[in-house]
Amino acid sequence: NPYAGLVSHLRASWLSGKTRPMEYRVAQLEALGRFLDDKKQEILEATELDMGKPSFEAFFSEILLCKNELNVTLNNLSHWMKDEHVDKNLVMQLDSAFIRKDPYGVVLIIAPWNYPIHLFLVPLIGAIAAGNCAIIKPSEISKNTERLVAETLSCYLDNDCFAVVTGGVPETTRLLENKFDYIFFTGSPPVGRIVMTAAAKHLTPVTLELGGKNPCYVSNTCDVTNVARRVAWGRFFNAGQTCTAPDYLLCTIEMQEKLMPALREAITEFFGPNPRESPDFGRIVSDKQFQRLRVLLGSGRVAIGGQTDEAERYIAPTVLADVLPSDPIMQEEIFGPILPIVVITNMDEAIDFINARPQPLAVYAFSCDSKIVNQVLERTSSGGFCGNDTLMHLTLTSLPFGGIGNSGLGKYHGKFTFDTFSHHRGCLHRSMGLETLNTPRYPPYTQQKLGLLTTTFEVKRRGTCTLL
Repeated sequence: NPYAGLVSHLRASWLSGKTRPMEYRVAQLEALGRFLDDKKQEILEATELDMGKPSFEAFFSEILLCKNELNVTLNNLSHWMKDEHVDKNLVMQLDSAFIRKDPYGVVLIIAPWNYPIHLFLVPLIGAIAAGNCAIIKPSEISKNTERLVAETLSCYLDNDCFAVVTGGVPETTRLLENKFDYIFFTGSPPVGRIVMTAAAKHLTPVTLELGGKNPCYVSNTCDVTNVARRVAWGRFFNAGQTCTAPDYLLCTIEMQEKLMPALREAITEFFGPNPRESPDFGRIVSDKQFQRLRVLLGSGRVAIGGQTDEAERYIAPTVLADVLPSDPIMQEEIFGPILPIVVITNMDEAIDFINARPQPLAVYAFSCDSKIVNQVLERTSSGGFCGNDTLMHLTLTSLPFGGIGNSGLGKYHGKFTFDTFSHHRGCLHRSMGLETLNTPRYPPYTQQKLGLLTTTFEVKRRGTCTLL
């Protein structure tokens, strides 16, 4: 296997204990901060070349949010690394019972193309913080960013413990043949199944950050202008190539009539009368993705936008009306600047519609009535939830980010990333003395011993009493 030597080299480094001291972890994390500072302009240029990503969006999503993750980790690492002491029973009051946060070992991070810096760097921050060695596999589809990472990251990190592997499907397939101690994958559910199958051969634990069709319910009681602005921003940010973007709207026919002019106004406000000329609207990442999206434009009726330019891989911010659940656009994650509206009669029907489909990465609900927002939250299941906005729940490092069911497995962001890349090892350290305390558990067994054992080990429910 072409990567066996590299994996073995990193494993030897990990076994040496090099990555375990806090000082080492801090030094590597600070080096990542210098990478973001030094290569800021190159990151903006590479993401612009790959998908026409506006510099504002690139700075916000690829640099600022990564720096936030980094600083939260550096601010809290000493606390996160400490042993966590736990409750003890009567017999063990003089002993030490604690959870040790151990690194897994050599981990693999497979990143996607849509946020090519953010989605490898945020997991890597947690992997380093937890004391692991790591191989990073950036996406070959965002080729300019891949080249930047491959050529420059090694100048900042310890090359005995961290490596970048490039290539496409064949290379990733061979890479996955090796035994890793943890695999973190971000991408589509079909590829997630392939990664999980490969991991199963070595009983390797995984985090799968996948996608899905994120529903957005808009009730009849809401501020239509604000809804339109927040939905349009979330749908058309990064030209819709965001795994948590609102994938389709659910609303009544009356609300659809109100939303159409408001959405048109929001799109014009954000991108001007011709979004193709706007410096703030991106492009589709590849010809293959462009062709797939152009076919989806045939669903329903184009109410806003719909223009395309194959040479530029441009698809205008588009809203589709009269979309049926059976239409092609409702059968797959859109991952582009197209927003279909599916008409329902009321909130109950919207909730039934959501629950009849695979669990999404996010559910969105808009209403001036907080009871309606809470109803959608309580009666649906998804990786995350955001009421009266889109995407913004991702910006909080204090909230876990991850999927459920078809949209993924595991979670990260902030301390959750550290915990994801840490094995929580249950530890008990007992005294060599006080042997008398242990006598009730040893044979020969007697009723008296059982009574003593019950008294010292039994956990009783709070607030209950026994009637004699």
